[in-house]
Amino acid sequence: MTRKGPALHHFDIGPEEQLEALRRGAIDIVREEELLEKLLRSHRGGRPLRVKLGLDPTAPDIHIGNAIPIQKLRKFQELGHQAILIIGDYTAMVGDPAGVDKTRPMLTREAVMANARTYLEQVGKILDMERTEILYNSRWFEKMGFSEIIRLASRITVARMLERDDFSLRYKEGIPISLHEFLYPLMQGYDSVMVRSDVELGGTDQLFSLLVGRDLQRDFGQEPQVALTTPLLEGIDGQRKMSKSLGNYIGITEEPEQVFGKAMSIQDGLMRKYFLLTTDLPDERIDELLSDNVHPKEAKMELAKALVARYWGREAAEGAAREFDKVFREHELPEHIAEVVVPRKEVKDGKIWLVRLLVLGGFAQTNSEARRLIAQGGVNINKQTLTDPNLDWEVSPGAVIQVGRRRFARVTVGE
Repeated sequence: MTRKGPALHHFDIGPEEQLEALRRGAIDIVREEELLEKLLRSHRGGRPLRVKLGLDPTAPDIHIGNAIPIQKLRKFQELGHQAILIIGDYTAMVGDPAGVDKTRPMLTREAVMANARTYLEQVGKILDMERTEILYNSRWFEKMGFSEIIRLASRITVARMLERDDFSLRYKEGIPISLHEFLYPLMQGYDSVMVRSDVELGGTDQLFSLLVGRDLQRDFGQEPQVALTTPLLEGIDGQRKMSKSLGNYIGITEEPEQVFGKAMSIQDGLMRKYFLLTTDLPDERIDELLSDNVHPKEAKMELAKALVARYWGREAAEGAAREFDKVFREHELPEHIAEVVVPRKEVKDGKIWLVRLLVLGGFAQTNSEARRLIAQGGVNINKQTLTDPNLDWEVSPGAVIQVGRRRFARVTVGE
């Protein structure tokens, strides 16, 4: 679903009102008085602000945590400003050192471009792509000679780089920092120079690079951009930063029923943060839902519906809510159940190793992960819990496997 909602002209809403809307969910605005001045000038002169967000396609999928700054860019669009999306096909090959404790492996150009294609498809679920300026930073970096890179590198000192927390910590602990990692903030900052951005968006872990962009713009005789950061979002486990590799994520392209079910497992203590950062609900409605007058489960249902509606539409949200009720309140099977096809060659004496069945069904990526799911009591077949990872299960076509609360599959036998 590509969002193309009606655009508001920036002169239809006053600068102070715009600033108030942009504060929602923001952590840093460096500097807020500069942003207000830019909004005032924009309002008087009828010139939209150029608002930049850089995305490095280091992985193929976007989850709702990644989407938070993209949603902020959408808000600028709704206020009538120009969205500039930088696809970091060059910066992605270096890898953002923010928040990591070791050097990232360098990605190939082919891997980066494959990820970039899927990124643009997914970003279209959030931004009005017809009013988004899309640029690849290879457009300027691949033209730079070595002498130009040296001149760019001369604009920042090693001492300034070591002000960055993750670099400083690694240096103190003797953990190697590759020289190319120092180039990353410079490259991101130079992007701001090339597009003459008025505002740059990013997560809180991006603040250093956003401030480097301000410094470089001054050096190049430009007015410095305002740096606006948004929070990092904990995953549905309630502890660690949302990450696909940790399995605690909600993907923006996951099916509505999956999004809804995952949202229902969000920790109660994180509900306000999720409401604020991942939905369009007004603050007054959020306060009402999180008051003592509303049961937490009902509030969570509202959160889940709002999340699905944002990416799939209101009709899909209502359908996902009905499906959730059917499965978890009425203990019925979902209306649509995927199939797991057991090849005949995998069946020995009418049986298959239960661990192998889970891997074939896509419930686990590895045998060890499947063993863990079984041992933890998370696997049911025909509503019977199976806890022995060494079990050879008697193949029964039509049997329904349930793993956890949300994943189902019906067994069939094929060639």
